[in-house]
Amino acid sequence: MIMSKSMPATERDVLVIKLGGSIVYRLSEEFLSSLVSMKEKYEVIVVHGGGPEMTNTLKRLDIETVFIDGQRKTTMPVLEVAEMILKGKVNSYLTNQLNHHGVKAVGLCGYDAGLLKASLIDEKNLGLVGEINEVNTPFLIGLISSGYLPVIAPLSCTAEGDRVNVNADLAAAAIAREMKAEKLLYVTDVPGILHEGKVVQETDTEQIGDWIDSGVISGGMIPKVKSALSVLAAGMKEVMIVGGQQEIFQDGKFIGTKMTNKGEVATT
Repeated sequence: MIMSKSMPATERDVLVIKLGGSIVYRLSEEFLSSLVSMKEKYEVIVVHGGGPEMTNTLKRLDIETVFIDGQRKTTMPVLEVAEMILKGKVNSYLTNQLNHHGVKAVGLCGYDAGLLKASLIDEKNLGLVGEINEVNTPFLIGLISSGYLPVIAPLSCTAEGDRVNVNADLAAAAIAREMKAEKLLYVTDVPGILHEGKVVQETDTEQIGDWIDSGVISGGMIPKVKSALSVLAAGMKEVMIVGGQQEIFQDGKFIGTKMTNKGEVATT
């Protein structure tokens, strides 16, 4: 069960953006400009991954990588690489990019100020992989209320102080739930969910389930849409899949695939 330290209270709606590791270094100027525009309307929080670069670094260091049901088994050597890549490299790069574009970005990970607390999912099979069960929402509210944009690497600690790796999609979903975010955006290297070569403008939870079963949604898109289903089930009205190499916010509206609960009509 996820617990927040207090109920969020911000003057503007909160928008959580999850940047996939495959797109972090390829964000276009159009996307970054969109983000600046979003910051004028929303309180924005960014959560990022870094999986592809982690995989390449582990290979170079000859550290074995094992995936179980899509989750990377995290031994202590793997965790140390995760810290080096996620917090040391990717987070610093993104924070610098955003500041360069005029956004007051602050780089963080779950260790900072007890931002994210987690519990181990399956230590025997997955090692040091956690799921978020507490978010320090007052800390985030203090930052965004002061005009800062938190950029968060998905590393966390357990109640016992053990450092753990967390799936970035699930970390973003947990933060969005606890911050009562208006929207959660998953930014990928594709412009949205594709069906027969075209971007789906809007879909719902029932259709998503059917498309996963039929293979329309496959590969790396599955954990993203499953994360979307979890936050929709928790009461969020809208989750979107958007592309990181295009403008995604134009005239106050988002461009990508909108996902809602069945029977609900979301407004932008």
